[in-house]
Amino acid sequence: MTFEAFRAAVESMVEDIPEEFLQGLQGVHVMEEAVPEEDFEEVYRLGEYLDPGTPNFLGGQAGLGRHIALYYGSFVAVADDDFDWEAEIWETLTHELRHHVESLAGEDSLVQDDIEKQLRFERRPR
Repeated sequence: MTFEAFRAAVESMVEDIPEEFLQGLQGVHVMEEAVPEEDFEEVYRLGEYLDPGTPNFLGGQAGLGRHIALYYGSFVAVADDDFDWEAEIWETLTHELRHHVESLAGEDSLVQDDIEKQLRFERRPR
């Protein structure tokens, strides 16, 4: 899948998401780069939810808003001949959207689930 087709697929999928799940989300961004996970062998970050959190007393990060980023290059890095691009894009997009909804609700159950899953990955030797 080309970058342009990937971006078009993401845009189409975002249009299918009910508006109430997108409230408070400033954007869904498609990035060209691959994002390898530090400390892990051949593990890539397909997407992430970017939430600046509450501003600190110095006003840091105020106004940045909440965003989802999907990393095309990471999808390319993990894709094989049987890779279902549409299914993987949808799964990643909705996973990150769940982070958004949980963040708005003050929940972190998906964050905890992600941490548990991360513990199962083989780490790089130091």
